[in-house]
Amino acid sequence: MPNDKLRNYLHLHFIVFIWGFTAVLGALITVDAVPLVWFRMALATIFIAFYIRISKFRVKVPRKTFFVLLLAGVVIALHWITFFKAIKVSNVSVTLATVSTGAFFTALLEPFWYKRKVIWYEIFFGLIVIAGLYMIFNVQRAYVEGIILALISAFLSAVFSLINGKLAKAYRPSVISLYELGGGVIFLSIYLLLTGGLGGDFFSISASDWTYLLLLATFCTAYAFIASVKVMKYISPYTVMLTINMEPVYGIMLAFIILGDKEQMDGQFYLGALVIFATVISNGILKNRGKRKRALKGVD
Repeated sequence: MPNDKLRNYLHLHFIVFIWGFTAVLGALITVDAVPLVWFRMALATIFIAFYIRISKFRVKVPRKTFFVLLLAGVVIALHWITFFKAIKVSNVSVTLATVSTGAFFTALLEPFWYKRKVIWYEIFFGLIVIAGLYMIFNVQRAYVEGIILALISAFLSAVFSLINGKLAKAYRPSVISLYELGGGVIFLSIYLLLTGGLGGDFFSISASDWTYLLLLATFCTAYAFIASVKVMKYISPYTVMLTINMEPVYGIMLAFIILGDKEQMDGQFYLGALVIFATVISNGILKNRGKRKRALKGVD
């Protein structure tokens, strides 16, 4: 049993490492953000549909849920578009450091979404995150557009996670992803048709870009998602939360190794990023302690 737990823990780190690599792939792929996301969602939908077909899962959902899933697909499509666009107008390090604020957008939205009281330390941590962002913004003025896009991406990721927080209690994650990714493909296809973006050149992509896109859709999306669900059955939510917070750290390290000088920042940037990462982890620790205390008292 201890060996199984260690194996799954190492597997989780590998999955988070893969998620960190996603941002690097976004920088390596030369196509624009919208077609990049369309290809990612379309290819991932095909692979997840294949997985569901083999597993013989039931995919039928109520009509109301179906439209909620489609809406969530639009949100995640916009999240990924702003994420990859931020990378292209700034760099991986700035984008990942800024997008890590998504946990605090979630903390701010949760009281309204779930109709609960605001927790004092979430507001306090939110102010610290703003201070960390100011430190990054103050020294990276050339990347203002990227920071703004990454903040929008972080906000959309919070909205998406709140929608999925309710759906995940009733439906299989693979089924949820099938509808959401498919909904995102439909939304982007309509947008591209209306703007004339689905022309003959749309599929004229270099061999290297096809390789990166296939890696992004299969390894970094379909595989990582399905594997993460399996691993979470054996590891505590607290451990999962702390490990996932390593994603921007892995991503920034990989970007520096693979992309080189473009990703090199000055000391104040890394200090601001460290403030944000430490605050996100501290928030998770306090939140987990609160859940444990409520569980011991028999409060849901």
